[in-house]
Amino acid sequence: MANRPDPGGPFGPVGHIPSMNSRVHPKYKTKYRVSNWAEYDRALLQRGDITLWISADAADTWTPGPSGKRGGQRKFSDQAIETALVLRLVFKLPLRQAEGFLRSILSLMDIDLEAPDHTTLSRRSQHLSVRLDRVASTKRIHLMVDSTGLSIVGEGEWAAVKHGGNGKRAWKKLHLGVDRSGVIVAELLTEGDAHDSNTALDLLGTIEDDIASFTADSAYDTIAIYDAAGARNAKVIVPPRRTATRSKRSRARDRTVRRVRKVGRRQWKKESGYHQQARVENTFFGYKSITGDRLRARHPKSQEAEALSKRSESDVMSRLPPLGYASLERMG
Repeated sequence: MANRPDPGGPFGPVGHIPSMNSRVHPKYKTKYRVSNWAEYDRALLQRGDITLWISADAADTWTPGPSGKRGGQRKFSDQAIETALVLRLVFKLPLRQAEGFLRSILSLMDIDLEAPDHTTLSRRSQHLSVRLDRVASTKRIHLMVDSTGLSIVGEGEWAAVKHGGNGKRAWKKLHLGVDRSGVIVAELLTEGDAHDSNTALDLLGTIEDDIASFTADSAYDTIAIYDAAGARNAKVIVPPRRTATRSKRSRARDRTVRRVRKVGRRQWKKESGYHQQARVENTFFGYKSITGDRLRARHPKSQEAEALSKRSESDVMSRLPPLGYASLERMG
């Protein structure tokens, strides 16, 4: 009996996904391949090496020098506290388990150091100044901005909905600015109801390097964004909202609206290079896959320090050869 095509459901043959042919997904798709597969494979293995996270010369900076102030002196340096918190993030441990885990690592490495106790970690994390090493760029930055939600360990959104709003809705919003190489150049942690476009203005203010372009989704389609980026001689690559209308208040935005109407949204995204925005989404994926998508700290100051520690660890893992990400090479 001859095989007949399956008529499928109301959307066509079985296996057909209408959304893939929608206006959201372009017909063209740039293909990439991993060019450093051997190194990347070794990097994934190295991330599980528990002795990798503490250097042999940790004893030199584990204990702080005299503060010069009267009263009790700190027993552990900021680096010791940050090391313990990073281990907690990477291996997703509560504070007590993080204390025991660090103690066992120091013992295995035969390093005569004491691990900070969980009470000290909780208290010091509220005032910790996380070191973010960033190499100054010699070229103008092509900035890509987006935000994502980080849940706070607790009852969660599902419980809040299930129990009719009696549960605690605990969310924070993480805003990242990423350059074309995928390196995080700016970060802000806000409440979950913070507006993306308003926060982006503050995000721009934290970047000292020259900015060549500002790329983001339509949530950032505001005249204030065009004005702030224009003041820094940066080109704005933001798709206008479906309901966008021309305005004399911003000529740059008006040009974008007119161009989208003329050639269509899909063609505009292709010619403007908007799909580079996917890089920031890849950075979010790496950020969350390495350190998780939840904030374990309860105090707001501790949450900020935890978010910065996540960024610091994500940056380190993306830059160091033993821990790095895959290097993608465009095909064709």
